Amino acid sequence: MYQSTSPQYTNLPIYRKWEQFVGELYNFAHQPLLIVISGTPGVGKDSLIRYMEERGCPFHFVVTATDRPPRPGEVHGEDYYFLTAGEFEKMIAQGELLEHAIVYGQHKGIPRQHVREALASGKDVIMRIDVQGASTIRRLVPEAVLIFLTASSEEELEQRLRARGTDSPAQLQRRFAAAREEMKRWPEFDYVVVNRDGELHRAVDDVLAIIRAEHCRARPRVVRL
Repeated sequence: MYQSTSPQYTNLPIYRKWEQFVGELYNFAHQPLLIVISGTPGVGKDSLIRYMEERGCPFHFVVTATDRPPRPGEVHGEDYYFLTAGEFEKMIAQGELLEHAIVYGQHKGIPRQHVREALASGKDVIMRIDVQGASTIRRLVPEAVLIFLTASSEEELEQRLRARGTDSPAQLQRRFAAAREEMKRWPEFDYVVVNRDGELHRAVDDVLAIIRAEHCRARPRVVRL
């Protein structure tokens, strides 16, 4: 009977090192991703993340803190952490936010400790932030995966913002103008996903395909905070 390795050699240090080397070749360690979902207001960031949750996608969603009042149906601690202006300023002063910005006159920010704890769990971490905040994350965490979500046209985006019914005509005009400026920044992102009316499932499929592809990288992203 053929024996590939004589028992007298299997205990030699050089053989054990060779076994260790071969084992490491097939050790594809899982690195959790830090994924940023961004885009102008009205593109469906919240809807996309909710649908991902409904489909049972294994990720940790980091909740954004804000000092704006909740909209109908929004839940504290699930949609946002709704804080007073004073509470938000205190978090800034104590360095508790990974990034923060004033968006349409309202403070928004990502609690730093929540991100660290989420990454330590080994799950992919998803953050939903505005375009300005995404730029800050790119500077602070270069290995983050930035996805720009967009409507299929300016007309579609305007229809969505009007349908919200939460803004005055003057506020809507400011949002439209700001959206045009933010759209110019999509080249700063790693990926662009189009969320067409009635096709949210396709946008989610695209995001999941991006995440799968990122986990197949020969040189995985390693996030450090």
